[in-house]
Amino acid sequence: MLEDTVKKILKARVYEAARETPLSPAHFLSRRLDNQILIKREDLQPVYSFKVRGAYNKMAQLSEAQKAKGVIAASAGNHAQGLALAAKQLGVKAVIVMPRITPEIKVQAVRARGAKVVLRGDAFGEALAHARELIEAHGYTYIPPFDDIDVIAGQGTVGMEILRQQPGRLDAIFVPVGGGGLIAGIAAYVKYLRPEIKVFGVESEDSACLKAALEAGERVVLEQVGVFAEGVAVAQIGEVPFAVMRDLVDGVITVTTDEMCAAVKDTFEDTRAVAETSGALALAGLKKYVQQTGVTGQTLVCINSGANTNFDRLQHIAERTELGEQREAILAVTIPERPGSFKKFCRTIGKRMVTEFNYRYADADSAHIFVGVQVKPGGEDRRAVADKLREAGYPVEDLTDNELAKLHIRHLGGGRPKEHFEEEVYRFEFPERPGALMNFLTHLPADWNISLFHYRNHGAAYGRVLVGMQVPNGDRYHVEEYFEKIGYRYWKETENVAYRLFME
Repeated sequence: MLEDTVKKILKARVYEAARETPLSPAHFLSRRLDNQILIKREDLQPVYSFKVRGAYNKMAQLSEAQKAKGVIAASAGNHAQGLALAAKQLGVKAVIVMPRITPEIKVQAVRARGAKVVLRGDAFGEALAHARELIEAHGYTYIPPFDDIDVIAGQGTVGMEILRQQPGRLDAIFVPVGGGGLIAGIAAYVKYLRPEIKVFGVESEDSACLKAALEAGERVVLEQVGVFAEGVAVAQIGEVPFAVMRDLVDGVITVTTDEMCAAVKDTFEDTRAVAETSGALALAGLKKYVQQTGVTGQTLVCINSGANTNFDRLQHIAERTELGEQREAILAVTIPERPGSFKKFCRTIGKRMVTEFNYRYADADSAHIFVGVQVKPGGEDRRAVADKLREAGYPVEDLTDNELAKLHIRHLGGGRPKEHFEEEVYRFEFPERPGALMNFLTHLPADWNISLFHYRNHGAAYGRVLVGMQVPNGDRYHVEEYFEKIGYRYWKETENVAYRLFME
C-alpha cells in the first residue's frame, strides 16, 4: 500500500488549480525555541487552504460521464471552497450542501467560485444526509474531504514539496489532523523516501480521533467533538487514511484551545499571516513537543493548513493568547472587606503587570476578587505568584485552566443574587442560528426557572452559553435526561469553584 500511495502522489494532478507554497522560516520563534522552525504556507493557496489539492486530484480522475453529471459534497469549510475552485477549473457543475449555521463569509466564498450552495440542516450530519438524497436523485459524484486514496494523494504533494524545499537536515514534521487525509499523504511520501524523519499528528484535545484510534488499535467514534478548531472537528478518523498511515506516524500530540490561540499569534508575528485555529494547530503541537522533550538545534516543520477564519473571531483568539503562552495567571483571591485591603493586596503583588481586576462588594467580612497577573511562561512563575499570596495570608484559587472562568466568569463579575436559592448551572455550546435558544427553552419543563444566562459570540459555528436553572427537587436527578433530548453539548458547572466564589 505504501509504494502504491507514493506512486499516486507522484502522478497527482494538483498544479492546474493549486500552487507550490513556500517553506517560510520562522525567525522569531526559532530564536525563542532554540530550533530551526519552518512553516509550510498552505494558507497561500488560492482558496487559503491545502484542501484544493485533494479535491482537484480526485476530480481529475473522474470519467467524462461522471464529470457531465456533476459533483457534490457536504462541507461547511475549506473542502467546499477547494471543490468549488476545482470544479470551476475543470468546467464541472458542483453542488455544495452546507449546514445553515455556516458563516456567511464561507457561503459567499463558495458561490463566488461558481458552485451551487444548498443550505440544509443545523449540523454536518443533516447536510451529508441531504447530499446523499441529491446523489440518488441526480446521479452526482460525491467528492469526499479525506476518506479517498486520490484525495490523500493530492494532499501528499505537500510532503513532496517539503522534501524538495528542505533537502538537508529535517528532524520532524508536524501535521494537523482532522479526518486524516493530509497526514496520510505526507507520512506515506516522507517515510518512503526518508524514514528517519519523524511525522507527528497534532489534534485538538476535544477532537482527538486519531489518538483514540491508535490507542484502541482500530477506528473509534468520539462521543463528543469540540468545535473551536472547526477545520479538524471530526469524530472518527477516515478508514482509508488510517489504513495508510497507522504504522507510519511517530505519535500524536494534543493541544488546548489556549495553545492554539497562542500559535495563531506566533504565526502572525513571523509571517504576518492570520491562521485559522486549525491552521495553527500543527505549530501548537510543535511548541509542545519542544517544551516536553527539550530538543535544541533541530530542524522542525509545521503545516499552516489554512487561513479561513472569521474576522469577528479574532477578539476571542486574542483574549486566550496570553493564557496559551502561559503569560497570564487568572486567580481568585479572598481579601478582607475593610479599608486599605486593596492597597495591601496590590503591594503584595508588587511590580507585576495586573492584566485584569474584577471586584464587587459582597458582604461585610470578605471579598472575592478575580485578578489576572502577567507571569513568565513555563508555569513556575505562576505558582510563585500564588505561593507569595498564600504566604501573605490570602486564600488563593488558581483558575488559569478553568474554562468556566475564562469563558464566562471574567465577564460576569458582581452578579450575585440578593438572597440564597438553589440552582443547577450548566455550560452549553449552542449552534449559532435563529431558534437555537427557543429550541432549548421549549425542551425544558414549564416549572423550571432560568436564573442565570450568559452568552458570548466568538465568531464560530457554536456559541458558548452559561445557564443557571432553578429545578424542582423532583427533577434534580433527571436534569441531564432533558439535555440529551435537546442535543446540545453541555458540561455541569454547579460545583465549579469559579461559580461558587463569584456567582453563587
